[in-house]
Amino acid sequence: MFGTGLLKGLGVTLKHALDTFEDDRESVPDRYKGSLDLGNNRRVIQQPIDQEGLLTIQYPEEKRLLPERFRYIPMLIWDSEKQEDRCTACGICAKVCPPQCIWIVRDSDENGKPVTRCSEFYIDAAVCMSCSFCVEFCPFDAIKMNHDYELAVYDRYPQLVYDMEELTVPLEYYAALWPTQYEEEQARRKEEEEQKRKQEEEKAAKAAARAAAKSAAAATDSSTAQAAPKRSAAELQALAKERAAQRQAQAADAGGDDAAAAKKARMEELKRRAQERARQRKEESGQ
Repeated sequence: MFGTGLLKGLGVTLKHALDTFEDDRESVPDRYKGSLDLGNNRRVIQQPIDQEGLLTIQYPEEKRLLPERFRYIPMLIWDSEKQEDRCTACGICAKVCPPQCIWIVRDSDENGKPVTRCSEFYIDAAVCMSCSFCVEFCPFDAIKMNHDYELAVYDRYPQLVYDMEELTVPLEYYAALWPTQYEEEQARRKEEEEQKRKQEEEKAAKAAARAAAKSAAAATDSSTAQAAPKRSAAELQALAKERAAQRQAQAADAGGDDAAAAKKARMEELKRRAQERARQRKEESGQ
């Protein structure tokens, strides 16, 4: 029948309107279940997927509870345990930033030598695209993404250019915004520290073993030197003369042998020549 689809659509709309009206008449409507009441009609609403009834949030009095992985602009972490900034001014975040909205100035000591900390850190929130590349590439977990999205101002510059003081937050703030990620990072950092401690202990043990081996070798050399008999100057001189005489005798024996060998070779040569001449004379007399 013509117009049946229109009637069905109006029926669905009417049904949702009645359900919403009925839900809104309850003491705690469905959209407020599990929400956080801030007073003065201000609430933070969880808004689950299976929510029924009115879905519209009356912003700014009502705000939605943001998911953990929501990100807006970066923030710098102040390590409350070590009482220091995690940022070492390495500049990796500024290099990988696609819109180039990060500026870093490294600090220096009284002698003008650069040190691993920032003196100035700026982020232009008007240019930041919330890509979180700076977070992914930071090797020290010093920069994270904040959940604060209410940054509207009348003047873009300089109010949207945030400095280091405005960007820095304590570690507890980051742990409250990103609880799952914070626990994973803490477990990883503890594991790395444990591995580093084991490596240092192994290195110290090897160094101690080498030192003990050197001490044992030195003690052995010392005991050997002490066990060797000590001789007087006269005994050493007599021993030197005896060794010199032995060397001379060995040289004389070697010289006598060489002379006898030379004499024998000469006699053999003369004998050969005599035989050659006798053979020649015999041939001449035969002719």
